[in-house]
Amino acid sequence: MNPQRQHSTDEGTLARLSAAGNGNAQRELFLRFNDSMLILCMRYVANREDAREAMMDGFLAAFKNMTRFEWRGPGSLKAWLSRVMVNQCLSRLRTRKLSFEYSELPVEQYDRGGGDEIVAKMNAKEILAMIHTLPDGCKTVFNLYVFEEMGHAEIGEVLGISENTSKSQLHRARTLLKEKIVKTEKQLYETGN
Repeated sequence: MNPQRQHSTDEGTLARLSAAGNGNAQRELFLRFNDSMLILCMRYVANREDAREAMMDGFLAAFKNMTRFEWRGPGSLKAWLSRVMVNQCLSRLRTRKLSFEYSELPVEQYDRGGGDEIVAKMNAKEILAMIHTLPDGCKTVFNLYVFEEMGHAEIGEVLGISENTSKSQLHRARTLLKEKIVKTEKQLYETGN
Protein backbone atom coordinates (compact mmCIF):
# COMPACT_ATOMS: atom_id res chain seq x y z
CA MET A 1 0.00 0.00 0.00
CA ASN A 2 1.26 3.46 -0.84
CA PRO A 3 1.83 5.38 2.40
CA GLN A 4 0.93 8.61 0.57
CA ARG A 5 -2.52 7.25 -0.36
CA GLN A 6 -5.29 9.56 0.78
CA HIS A 7 -8.24 7.84 2.38
CA SER A 8 -11.58 9.19 1.31
CA THR A 9 -13.46 7.89 4.32
CA ASP A 10 -12.80 8.57 8.00
CA GLU A 11 -12.39 5.55 10.29
CA GLY A 12 -15.74 5.94 12.02
CA THR A 13 -17.67 6.02 8.76
CA LEU A 14 -15.55 3.21 7.34
CA ALA A 15 -16.30 1.03 10.37
CA ARG A 16 -20.02 1.82 10.24
CA LEU A 17 -20.25 1.04 6.51
CA SER A 18 -18.19 -2.15 6.95
CA ALA A 19 -20.50 -3.28 9.76
CA ALA A 20 -23.45 -2.78 7.39
CA GLY A 21 -21.77 -5.16 4.91
CA ASN A 22 -20.65 -2.51 2.41
CA GLY A 23 -18.07 -4.30 0.23
CA ASN A 24 -16.35 -1.09 -0.90
CA ALA A 25 -15.87 0.01 2.71
CA GLN A 26 -14.54 -3.41 3.69
CA ARG A 27 -12.11 -3.33 0.76
CA GLU A 28 -10.91 0.16 1.76
CA LEU A 29 -10.56 -0.94 5.39
CA PHE A 30 -8.48 -3.92 4.25
CA LEU A 31 -6.27 -1.78 1.98
CA ARG A 32 -5.79 0.81 4.71
CA PHE A 33 -4.69 -1.64 7.40
CA ASN A 34 -3.38 -4.82 5.74
CA ASP A 35 0.31 -3.83 5.84
CA SER A 36 0.33 -2.98 9.54
CA MET A 37 -1.78 -6.03 10.44
CA LEU A 38 0.56 -8.34 8.49
CA ILE A 39 3.55 -6.94 10.39
CA LEU A 40 1.68 -7.49 13.65
CA CYS A 41 0.86 -11.11 12.70
CA MET A 42 4.48 -11.75 11.74
CA ARG A 43 5.53 -11.00 15.32
CA TYR A 44 3.59 -14.08 16.41
CA VAL A 45 3.79 -16.34 13.35
CA ALA A 46 7.30 -16.47 11.89
CA ASN A 47 6.40 -17.93 8.50
CA ARG A 48 5.21 -15.12 6.20
CA GLU A 49 2.57 -17.31 4.49
CA ASP A 50 1.14 -18.43 7.85
CA ALA A 51 1.16 -14.83 9.06
CA ARG A 52 -0.68 -13.75 5.90
CA GLU A 53 -3.22 -16.52 6.42
CA ALA A 54 -3.69 -15.45 10.05
CA MET A 55 -4.18 -11.85 8.90
CA MET A 56 -6.76 -12.85 6.29
CA ASP A 57 -8.65 -14.94 8.88
CA GLY A 58 -8.41 -11.96 11.23
CA PHE A 59 -9.98 -9.64 8.67
CA LEU A 60 -12.77 -12.16 8.05
CA ALA A 61 -13.40 -12.33 11.81
CA ALA A 62 -13.31 -8.51 12.01
CA PHE A 63 -15.85 -8.10 9.22
CA LYS A 64 -18.09 -10.74 10.79
CA ASN A 65 -17.92 -9.00 14.19
CA MET A 66 -17.71 -5.38 13.06
CA THR A 67 -21.00 -4.56 14.79
CA ARG A 68 -19.17 -5.13 18.10
CA PHE A 69 -16.67 -2.38 17.32
CA GLU A 70 -17.23 0.78 19.33
CA TRP A 71 -15.83 4.01 17.85
CA ARG A 72 -13.73 5.89 20.42
CA GLY A 73 -11.98 8.36 18.18
CA PRO A 74 -9.09 8.30 15.71
CA GLY A 75 -6.96 5.19 16.06
CA SER A 76 -9.63 3.12 17.79
CA LEU A 77 -10.39 1.11 14.65
CA LYS A 78 -6.74 0.17 14.20
CA ALA A 79 -6.48 -0.73 17.89
CA TRP A 80 -9.57 -2.94 17.63
CA LEU A 81 -8.29 -4.63 14.46
CA SER A 82 -4.93 -5.20 16.18
CA ARG A 83 -6.68 -6.96 19.04
CA VAL A 84 -8.62 -9.14 16.57
CA MET A 85 -5.36 -10.05 14.80
CA VAL A 86 -3.55 -10.88 18.05
CA ASN A 87 -6.46 -13.09 19.10
CA GLN A 88 -6.36 -14.82 15.71
CA CYS A 89 -2.62 -15.47 16.05
CA LEU A 90 -3.03 -16.74 19.61
CA SER A 91 -5.79 -19.06 18.47
CA ARG A 92 -3.47 -20.49 15.82
CA LEU A 93 -0.67 -20.89 18.35
CA ARG A 94 -2.99 -22.66 20.80
CA THR A 95 -3.82 -25.27 18.18
CA ARG A 96 -0.09 -25.94 17.90
CA LYS A 97 0.10 -26.45 21.67
CA LEU A 98 2.60 -23.86 22.83
CA SER A 99 5.39 -25.34 24.87
CA PHE A 100 6.60 -23.43 27.88
CA GLU A 101 10.08 -23.99 29.27
CA TYR A 102 10.30 -23.40 32.97
CA SER A 103 13.06 -21.52 34.71
CA GLU A 104 14.21 -22.40 38.19
CA LEU A 105 14.87 -18.77 39.17
CA PRO A 106 13.06 -17.37 42.19
CA VAL A 107 9.94 -15.43 41.20
CA GLU A 108 11.33 -12.10 42.50
CA GLN A 109 14.02 -12.22 39.78
CA TYR A 110 11.53 -12.41 36.91
CA ASP A 111 10.61 -8.73 36.89
CA ARG A 112 14.07 -7.27 37.34
CA GLY A 113 13.96 -5.87 33.82
CA GLY A 114 17.31 -5.66 32.16
CA GLY A 115 17.80 -6.14 28.47
CA ASP A 116 15.33 -3.42 27.57
CA GLU A 117 18.14 -0.92 26.94
CA ILE A 118 19.88 -3.40 24.61
CA VAL A 119 16.70 -4.11 22.65
CA ALA A 120 16.02 -0.35 22.42
CA LYS A 121 19.24 0.09 20.41
CA MET A 122 18.17 -2.35 17.69
CA ASN A 123 16.09 -1.59 14.61
CA ALA A 124 12.69 -3.23 14.09
CA LYS A 125 13.92 -5.79 11.54
CA GLU A 126 16.71 -6.99 13.82
CA ILE A 127 14.36 -7.27 16.78
CA LEU A 128 11.74 -9.17 14.76
CA ALA A 129 14.35 -11.60 13.38
CA MET A 130 15.66 -12.32 16.88
CA ILE A 131 12.18 -12.66 18.35
CA HIS A 132 11.34 -15.24 15.68
CA THR A 133 14.20 -17.44 16.90
CA LEU A 134 12.73 -17.68 20.41
CA PRO A 135 10.83 -20.80 21.49
CA ASP A 136 7.09 -20.35 20.89
CA GLY A 137 6.14 -19.89 24.54
CA CYS A 138 8.83 -17.28 25.15
CA LYS A 139 8.07 -15.48 21.89
CA THR A 140 4.35 -15.28 22.60
CA VAL A 141 4.75 -13.99 26.16
CA PHE A 142 7.43 -11.50 25.05
CA ASN A 143 5.15 -10.15 22.29
CA LEU A 144 2.15 -9.84 24.58
CA TYR A 145 4.16 -8.16 27.35
CA VAL A 146 6.29 -5.82 25.25
CA PHE A 147 4.15 -5.00 22.21
CA GLU A 148 0.60 -5.51 23.47
CA GLU A 149 1.51 -4.10 26.92
CA MET A 150 -0.34 -6.84 28.80
CA GLY A 151 0.47 -7.64 32.40
CA HIS A 152 1.46 -11.12 33.54
CA ALA A 153 -1.95 -11.85 35.04
CA GLU A 154 -3.68 -10.98 31.75
CA ILE A 155 -1.14 -12.98 29.73
CA GLY A 156 -1.70 -15.95 32.01
CA GLU A 157 -5.44 -15.69 31.51
CA VAL A 158 -5.16 -15.36 27.72
CA LEU A 159 -2.72 -18.28 27.35
CA GLY A 160 -4.11 -20.48 30.12
CA ILE A 161 -0.89 -20.42 32.14
CA SER A 162 0.00 -19.15 35.60
CA GLU A 163 1.25 -15.63 36.20
CA ASN A 164 4.61 -17.08 37.33
CA THR A 165 4.91 -19.07 34.09
CA SER A 166 4.37 -15.84 32.17
CA LYS A 167 7.10 -14.15 34.22
CA SER A 168 9.40 -17.10 33.66
CA GLN A 169 8.84 -17.02 29.89
CA LEU A 170 9.51 -13.28 29.72
CA HIS A 171 12.70 -13.70 31.73
CA ARG A 172 13.84 -16.55 29.47
CA ALA A 173 12.98 -14.54 26.33
CA ARG A 174 15.02 -11.56 27.55
CA THR A 175 17.92 -13.82 28.49
CA LEU A 176 17.91 -15.52 25.08
CA LEU A 177 17.66 -12.18 23.30
CA LYS A 178 20.58 -10.79 25.31
CA GLU A 179 22.67 -13.84 24.41
CA LYS A 180 21.84 -13.38 20.72
CA ILE A 181 22.69 -9.67 20.86
CA VAL A 182 26.02 -10.30 22.58
CA LYS A 183 26.85 -12.99 20.03
CA THR A 184 25.97 -10.67 17.14
CA GLU A 185 28.00 -7.80 18.61
CA LYS A 186 30.96 -10.13 19.12
CA GLN A 187 30.76 -11.34 15.50
CA LEU A 188 30.62 -7.76 14.23
CA TYR A 189 33.59 -6.80 16.40
CA GLU A 190 35.64 -9.77 15.17
CA THR A 191 34.91 -9.00 11.51
CA GLY A 192 35.68 -5.30 12.01
CA ASN A 193 32.20 -4.07 10.98
